[in-house]
Amino acid sequence: MLQSVYSVCTLCTLYTLCLLCVYVVLYVDSLYSMCTLCTVPGESADTTVTCGAHVHRLSCDDGVISVDKAFYGRADSDTCETRKTATAKYLRGVRQVLRSQCNGKEWCELNAGVFAADPCSDTFKYMKTSYSCVPAIHRVVCEHSMAHLQCDAGQTIKVLGADFGRRDHVTCAFRRDPALVQKIDCSNPAPVVAEKCDGKNQCEVRVSEMVVEQSCANTSLYLEYSYTCS
Repeated sequence: MLQSVYSVCTLCTLYTLCLLCVYVVLYVDSLYSMCTLCTVPGESADTTVTCGAHVHRLSCDDGVISVDKAFYGRADSDTCETRKTATAKYLRGVRQVLRSQCNGKEWCELNAGVFAADPCSDTFKYMKTSYSCVPAIHRVVCEHSMAHLQCDAGQTIKVLGADFGRRDHVTCAFRRDPALVQKIDCSNPAPVVAEKCDGKNQCEVRVSEMVVEQSCANTSLYLEYSYTCS
């Protein structure tokens, strides 16, 4: 009697390739093997390096940003070569700053100005960030509206990131006074979303209750947030 055995072996490590092999073993001792290279479904990894004080941009075509590692300073003499001082120095707390600025967004732009201090002023530095694009629910809600977060039954909310302010000229700009959408550098983290919603099945946040920074005065604002359900 003809018998067949199907064995599927998957070897996966995050940020690496996954080798999927399907073996079909027949009674007549014939062996067929089909192998396919694939990336881990739903996630990808990338690294961005920016020299000096230029704009550091992270972006995801699918999913949202999740910063894994971040470095600002100088670790070697080869990266961003310069004739200036190349002493190995670095700033502490960079990953936390990058996470607060970029996590949960589809794109993020910043430069060295986001850091409160620069103890390495005598060194020509670079910013290096390793990040993943993770699947998430991404939403933008205009001011004077309600942000509604909801998961399927049995699941709970985990907020990846939330910001209140303005990062571009086009979001929530329909029929707005053009003067109210000109300032695009006043977006700030909104931890209240995670405080109210993490661990719940559903949650509502009134955007009008957000604290408006003085730098965002006379500007039409919006809440941008991302979350997962698990």
